[in-house]
Amino acid sequence: MGTIGVLLLVAFIIVCVLLVLLVIVQDDGENGMGGLLGGRGTAAFGSHSASILTKTTTVLVILFFVLVLALALLNKKPKAVESLAPVAAETTIEETTETSSNWWAEEETKTEAVLEAAAE
Repeated sequence: MGTIGVLLLVAFIIVCVLLVLLVIVQDDGENGMGGLLGGRGTAAFGSHSASILTKTTTVLVILFFVLVLALALLNKKPKAVESLAPVAAETTIEETTETSSNWWAEEETKTEAVLEAAAE
């Protein structure tokens, strides 16, 4: 990950933390932690606090999705060359069938050799 990726990741973490804190601060009727900033009758940012909090949440959510998409595009793996993939798959299938077709005979031969060595 290059410099741009690190900067995007730091910005993403900052936006996530701010978004969580902003959602916690918002007052949802009588529930929520919004009342901790001064009670029900006063607003943290003036009389238009609900609209400011809502607009800020909207901006942070948009930034969140933009940063997620940018990080996903930046960190995607390159596509494998299709002309080489089937050849590699065929050779591995052939190798595994050759080695696994007579596994019992190989095990019997090894077992007999161990028994003969132990008998001597």
